[in-house]
Amino acid sequence: MKALRSIIPNNYKTPRSCLYSNNHLLGSRLFSTAYATEIARRTQKKLSKRRIFWAVGAAVGAGAITLWDDVQHAAEAVQRSSRVLQALVTNMYDYRSTLRYEGDEGRRQANLKACHQRCADRTLRVLEKNGSIYIKLGQHLSSMNYLLPLEWTQTFVPLQDKCPVSTYEAIEAMFVADTGQLISSHFDDFDQEPIGAASLAQVHLATMKDTGLRVAVKVQHPALQEWVPLDLALTRFTFAMLKYFFPAYNLDWLSNEMEQSLPQELNFALEGSNARRTRRHFSLIRDCPLVIPDVIWGRKRILVMEYIAGHRIDDLPYLDANRIDRDEVSAALARIFNEMIFGDNCSLHCDPHGGNIALRYNGLRRRHNFDIILYDHGLYREIPLQLKRDYAKLWLAVIDADENSMRKYAHRVAGILDEQFPLFASAITGRDYRAVSRSVVSARSKEEKEVISSAMGEGLLQQLVQLLGQGETLPKLPARETRRLMSKFPVVPRIILLILKTNDLTRSLDESLKTRAGPVRNFMILARYCSRTIFQEQVEVIRSQGSTLWPRNMFRLFAAWTSYVRIEAKLVIYEWYIFVRRIARFLGFSSSARA
Repeated sequence: MKALRSIIPNNYKTPRSCLYSNNHLLGSRLFSTAYATEIARRTQKKLSKRRIFWAVGAAVGAGAITLWDDVQHAAEAVQRSSRVLQALVTNMYDYRSTLRYEGDEGRRQANLKACHQRCADRTLRVLEKNGSIYIKLGQHLSSMNYLLPLEWTQTFVPLQDKCPVSTYEAIEAMFVADTGQLISSHFDDFDQEPIGAASLAQVHLATMKDTGLRVAVKVQHPALQEWVPLDLALTRFTFAMLKYFFPAYNLDWLSNEMEQSLPQELNFALEGSNARRTRRHFSLIRDCPLVIPDVIWGRKRILVMEYIAGHRIDDLPYLDANRIDRDEVSAALARIFNEMIFGDNCSLHCDPHGGNIALRYNGLRRRHNFDIILYDHGLYREIPLQLKRDYAKLWLAVIDADENSMRKYAHRVAGILDEQFPLFASAITGRDYRAVSRSVVSARSKEEKEVISSAMGEGLLQQLVQLLGQGETLPKLPARETRRLMSKFPVVPRIILLILKTNDLTRSLDESLKTRAGPVRNFMILARYCSRTIFQEQVEVIRSQGSTLWPRNMFRLFAAWTSYVRIEAKLVIYEWYIFVRRIARFLGFSSSARA
């Protein structure tokens, strides 16, 4: 046995010991697996609890942050509203207390002027603190010296140059929010300092990636989106209260205009669409020098356009240095804006001031040696077809000095009554009513300019705005009686305000250009558009009554065509006359060509 054991390895186990050992090992392994499973289960449970804890904590934290943001927003909204309401109530109380004074008239006027200044100062502080659209509102009011007291308009003048500038970081965040990409993803370089800033937006220069095109990037002030709805509601409420307590200063129409136009002005995608449509329309007109920057792409708050720089239209040294004919510039402007008013499928640019129009030399054009650049296409209005036709008939009556027809179509166009007609006629022509009834085509004399300026200063424009806003100027009556009477007068369509504004622009630019031809040529261009509009209407009426081959219809069509061709021929002859004069000046016959 000893010999047998001597040859068996020490680690050899008997079957019984092997069985015992294997069972023990198996049990150990089963125990270890169960234990590990239990440990894993408990660990998973702990992890699940932790995850739930952290998830709940994160949700509570996010909710608290969101709630805090909402609380902050609500607090600022209350603060903005309270500023407006406090200023409104204080100003109204100040005015009512001042107007109760019935003593010496000189003292009364002095008290009223002091009250104007106090109220204007309070309002200015509110406009500056609230910012947003209040800056734009203040800029509007500062130019209304024909309606508001001088203390108000002069106090608001600093707002013309007080446009907010958004930081580059805020612009970058808006790019990410609106496009999902950084500014550097769109442009090789982007000038962080804007080349221009306004109450609603600012413009930066940049270079497009890949193409290298130099572009102007118009970006909306990011803070506007948060406060515009509240600010519009506060503006509407303020003007409604002013109208109720002080009917003589009815600015309700300005509030309505802002509510209608501001959402369109804040939609830069719409502005891009307007620019493309207008560019396409004028590209089909032969020899038209209008240039509209090409739109590369646009979003609601971002617009990327071709960068085109130019000089002011009335930069006379630039025009003379580049041998640009002032008469041709004036005539081109007249054609462009008359096309917007009378052209088929064309809309009217609603903000045609000198800052939105520029000029540059272009020696490659066949007829003109200049381009007229039109910016800011955020707001356009469609003119109803019948209004176009009645307005055309009104102007032909004005040009022909036919007062009866003038009165007839002034009523159709704007609901103007006979007693209101002299005021309206002076407003649309910029002429003394006596000149309108004789010949509006003649140049304004120095005496007439002084008469019109004096009339403007004595309240003609104030009467006009009241006429356009609600009705004619009424005698001094209690507020309730004044509101009752004013409600009976017809309200002139808002589109007429825009047309009058366009007329005033072309008239003022023509005078600032110091053209040799005077207003004759521009009136001839206007007459051409009016006669074409009326001719189209006559053809439409004739065709609605049967075939144009019927003898009666043929005669009517021929008469309409003759009337149209008569005005067209006059303009063609006049254009040739101007061309000959220009050639004579070029050849040195200045004495024979002098106007």
